[in-house]
Amino acid sequence: MAHYEDTIKRKVSLDRIVKFVSPDLRSKLQNIFGQHPIAVWGSVSGPMNQSFFDKMSEGDDLLIVEGDTIKLIGKIAAKIVNADLSRELWKPIAGRGDTRWELVYFIANPRELNVPFSAFCNLFGYAQHYQLRGFTAVAEEKLGDFYNHYDDLYSILVKLKSGEPVSKKTYPKTAPPANVLPADDALVEIQPEDIEQVLNSDLVSDHVKMQWTLAKLGLKAGERVWVPVGDQAKLRKLYEFEAFDSQFAAGIDLPHSYVENIDVVWKQEFRIDAAYEIENSTAIYSGLLRFADLMILAPNTIYPMFIVAPVDRKNRVREQLTRPTFKQFNLCSKVKFLSYEAVNDIDRFFSESSSGLNVELIAGKAERIC
Repeated sequence: MAHYEDTIKRKVSLDRIVKFVSPDLRSKLQNIFGQHPIAVWGSVSGPMNQSFFDKMSEGDDLLIVEGDTIKLIGKIAAKIVNADLSRELWKPIAGRGDTRWELVYFIANPRELNVPFSAFCNLFGYAQHYQLRGFTAVAEEKLGDFYNHYDDLYSILVKLKSGEPVSKKTYPKTAPPANVLPADDALVEIQPEDIEQVLNSDLVSDHVKMQWTLAKLGLKAGERVWVPVGDQAKLRKLYEFEAFDSQFAAGIDLPHSYVENIDVVWKQEFRIDAAYEIENSTAIYSGLLRFADLMILAPNTIYPMFIVAPVDRKNRVREQLTRPTFKQFNLCSKVKFLSYEAVNDIDRFFSESSSGLNVELIAGKAERIC
């Protein structure tokens, strides 16, 4: 793989690409990657390769395999058949004539793995010594079987690289009741004439302010930000904030309804980096229930999840995490408590700069409380 260093490891500047692509593709790449350099790969044109290339969709997982090792995993962000761009990116290899890699694909979230290919074979039911032959696709029935038992290939391979165990999807012996809250967190019916009063209450203002603060911090950390559609208008009206994604990206391997209602999500185009549920004096149970749903659907989730609440609510969060309903999902090991006070401290510290702000720093300020 002579060109791996050239366009995968070192990546390619957008300026070098845009002169060879249409305005629509240029706009798409700018939306996904901003001004960051892009990992680009290509395959030789031909009937078989073209057939696989045509089936490739945005958000699909891509593996680059060398010998018996998976070198890299990423997501397909876009693709194009383009001989001129191929000539710009990849010079002919000595002894191989005028070979051109015209089937070009742009890779989001590239991550080097160096995981044995045999691990992939085990997951997908291929023979232990199965060998790839050039550019190929996983058989549809094997993909179907994999996603019946597992969640996200990207997360699973990252776990295998770090030596962590991989979990299959399981269904709990007792599912969390969908619409039942503990007695002390019971819902109160709101009458139409009370809606304006509720929207103007301190409770909602505190919740929305924390949403706004976490959204701002996400942008400073270089993340894209998602907040639920129903909350976007509030952020626009109260803080003139519109820098959130307008729609949730296809290609994230979860039913979107389970993620789209989380209060704040830090993400890249096809990857979630952190999830925040904000609880003020509302039912902590509801936020944990959303996280429990995610753990059923995606037990190999590798991004951190946070319950964000005032510090005096910490014991209440601990009580809820240790309820039998949530113990079976092992949420204590997955969910951290992040206090309002810690978030505000971080916001003040990074008021003039964003250097050093990232998900790891946020996780370091959060607590495991059970």
